[in-house]
Amino acid sequence: MEDVKKGDADTKENGCPISPTHPVGMAGNSLVENSTDDEQDPESSCDDIATKYYEKLWHATDGEEKPEQRLQSLDIDGVASYILDRPCKNIIVLSGAGISTAAGIPDFRSPGSGLYHQLEKYNLPHPEAIFEIDYFRENPKAFYELARQLYPGRFKPTLCHYFLRLLHEKEVLLRSYTQNIDMLERRTGLPGEKIVEAHGTFHSSHCLDCHKEFTIEWIKEKVFAGETPFCTEPSEKHEDVLLPNPGLVKPDIVFFGESLPSKFFQRAEEDFPQCDLLIILGTSLVVQPFSTLVDRVPPTTPRILINNQRAGQVHPFMRMLGIGGGLDYESEDNVRDVFWEGSCDDGCQLLADLLGWGDELKSLVASEHETLESEIDDITAKLAAMPSGDEK
Repeated sequence: MEDVKKGDADTKENGCPISPTHPVGMAGNSLVENSTDDEQDPESSCDDIATKYYEKLWHATDGEEKPEQRLQSLDIDGVASYILDRPCKNIIVLSGAGISTAAGIPDFRSPGSGLYHQLEKYNLPHPEAIFEIDYFRENPKAFYELARQLYPGRFKPTLCHYFLRLLHEKEVLLRSYTQNIDMLERRTGLPGEKIVEAHGTFHSSHCLDCHKEFTIEWIKEKVFAGETPFCTEPSEKHEDVLLPNPGLVKPDIVFFGESLPSKFFQRAEEDFPQCDLLIILGTSLVVQPFSTLVDRVPPTTPRILINNQRAGQVHPFMRMLGIGGGLDYESEDNVRDVFWEGSCDDGCQLLADLLGWGDELKSLVASEHETLESEIDDITAKLAAMPSGDEK
């Protein structure tokens, strides 16, 4: 989940303002859960959190002396040796749509197969409208019909997702930051406290007007029945609402025109100074503020991008002007950035092989997929027996 609209800084009580260039991320998608570890100090100010985030980002990209090179070689072999020899204990992973495409979830912009291409049947004014809060207010049916097709439970996590769980089991994962809303990280068994869903979660939902919270089980029943979910509170709670569809319930995923969860800014403030390796998987690194996370790690921390194409690079002209930031694979000043070209699954399997974990990863994926097979078959059969949104 990159075309964008200006964010509304005051859209959510528990959100923080974002850059005017942020979108939702679906596979760049995803769907997830809140847990007690997500609670924040009620006295904390979202404005203060976001301001501190951007201030530190500015200083992180100021011109500094060339740092030491910690990798034996600027390739995936050098990264594997670094993990084993250091040894790493605080790896952070940034992920996007590319880690979920192998699960059958479309990315957004691939010609002919991307999610935006598939949305043509909904007769939207433009593809991005399905994730715009104003359009959702007026026409929620299109979003919920799409949600029924992409809902958590229909897809198996990929090898790449299980690689994240393996990092956790090896006690080297500090945090996984994802743009996705498909909940596949959670489905691997990766604990909730290890995950930051930058673009929100399907695990909980709220009434847009009275803010009553609803569980994933409640809204899932409505969505699978082809219904548009409305609040269960008495109608008088919404009688002063002058917007379309008063009492409309929306999953806590981030739409265009909404704020990122405050947890994103709070965790970034705590986590990135500790990061000893940054692994970037399947993202184009164009969505802000998520893309700025690559600049939050210490200047000596190695960074590897595993992706089908290069991403996150700053234009040479900007570097010439002394405007730093971004990844740097090719210049003579590069001492830490590595690009591995290929699918996320292939890259993660290769890295696991180099670490001596390859067979363990393959066995984990095979075992987990076998367990999930019958569950997915049941969900698929249930959906096939239900009327489409057009028939409701």
